[in-house]
Amino acid sequence: MKLQFVAMLVFLSLAGAGCGVLHQGGARDAPVVVPASEWGGVERSNSLSHQTITHLTVHHQGLIWEPGNDVPAYLRRLQQWSRDTKGWIDVPYHYIVGPDGTIYSGRSPSFAGDTNTEYNPHGHVQVMLLGNFEEQTPTVQQWDSAVKLLAHLLRVHDLPPASIGAHRHHSNQTACPGANLMVRFDEFRAAVSSASRGPKWQQAPR
Repeated sequence: MKLQFVAMLVFLSLAGAGCGVLHQGGARDAPVVVPASEWGGVERSNSLSHQTITHLTVHHQGLIWEPGNDVPAYLRRLQQWSRDTKGWIDVPYHYIVGPDGTIYSGRSPSFAGDTNTEYNPHGHVQVMLLGNFEEQTPTVQQWDSAVKLLAHLLRVHDLPPASIGAHRHHSNQTACPGANLMVRFDEFRAAVSSASRGPKWQQAPR
């Protein structure tokens, strides 16, 4: 009994320690997501109506991402620009995936995102990958994390794989998410579909 008690104390201490990340949705196979509080985001309350998720939409940042760039610093600048310049409630995207595969939380998926193009993002969860995929390509880690994230979102919102689209599928005003991702988008969607059916998920070809 004493050993069981000690083991329980160790488990509780590890569970409470945290590493600056969280598992959204509570599922055992949910991806690890860095909350806004960990990258320095400032949350604001708002009165916008909640959205029902019907689409999962993939974006790229559209800027060349240099190795060693500071992702949290970039997200803080993006949040400030979104609010002070654009007048939006928060960063336009719900999730941001870094080149090292780290997933960051942006705007709450409960609220519609924003866009500079003509499509209506209401009902969309917007996932943005850092980089300019007209010139760069997603890293293996970025691909893998994006697949796992979208597979989880398919399960959480009970959506079919056909709900996964690229920004340019909804807008004629953009090349987003870039030619180097679009050329593999059918492969990407198939990987997400496969991953959504089980705990193991398909990785990008090496």
